[in-house]
Amino acid sequence: MLFVSMDVAAAARLYGWNMLWRATGARNAGRALIDALGTPDEDIQMLAGMFLVRGADKAEPLLEEALARRKHLPKVITILADIGDPKYKPEFHRFTEDPDPAVADSARDALRVLEARQQPATSN
Repeated sequence: MLFVSMDVAAAARLYGWNMLWRATGARNAGRALIDALGTPDEDIQMLAGMFLVRGADKAEPLLEEALARRKHLPKVITILADIGDPKYKPEFHRFTEDPDPAVADSARDALRVLEARQQPATSN
């Protein structure tokens, strides 16, 4: 038997917030996804992150708001890097000097992700 550790009720709520946010653009629903990045359940964090990456254009204003408020910074930085817009490079550079090592590490990783995305694909 497979044991699932994810909080099923929390996951169901997250799916509901995501559907509402994607369908209507309701900022409170999108903010619920941002808030889920701070839950102790890593599976819920990952699910929220995936929803935010998939909603890229709609998610960016919410993620920028979270950056400005320093809310769940390591995860927010990672999600912005996954979205892949190079306009965040200056912000990521600034965060590499952050006194919080988790923030600085995520900013360095984000810069590497953006650099890798800008490299032309090589054919064999």
